[in-house]
Amino acid sequence: MAIPKRRNRTFQETHRALLEAAARLVARKGVEALALAEVAREAGFNRATVYYHFPSREALLAEVKAWSAEQLAEAFNPGRPREERIEHIYRFVLANPELIKLWLDDLLQSGDIRAVYPHWDELVAGIRRHCAEHPQAPRVDVEVFCVNLLLGAFLGPRVFKESVCPGADDAVVVERFKAESLRLLASLDLV
Repeated sequence: MAIPKRRNRTFQETHRALLEAAARLVARKGVEALALAEVAREAGFNRATVYYHFPSREALLAEVKAWSAEQLAEAFNPGRPREERIEHIYRFVLANPELIKLWLDDLLQSGDIRAVYPHWDELVAGIRRHCAEHPQAPRVDVEVFCVNLLLGAFLGPRVFKESVCPGADDAVVVERFKAESLRLLASLDLV
């Protein structure tokens, strides 16, 4: 019987596989359970490979946080339809509560929101620009509105699923939050 050849992965492919394995572990077991040996098992690599890519647990955790922020930033990709971007946030939030907790902990401990949410200035500038271009739209405090927008998106679906409608199906929660988000944006003439 011929042994199947293992495909050699590039550094970037291996790095990404390890990072995604770490994110899955954090999402399933929480940040306290993150260990480099466990990441190696999850990704199907030896521990030396993990240490080659991440010199410490802290370095890996920092990259998991950055990866999470990158996933959330997908919601601001103008090449995707608005509804799809909104759904993306809510699906990610519901599928990754431990990663969201990690993100929120950093947000609360950070001295500057940009350290945790690098798209902050883009978000504020976009809302501010829209308000300037549409003087008939209701006036909003742009920074407060953006804080409410972010926290509502990142906390709302979990609070709803865990406390308001325990056991609700994720797809139903996503649809309800998407519909309400679109209604809110339309009421402020932001669609």
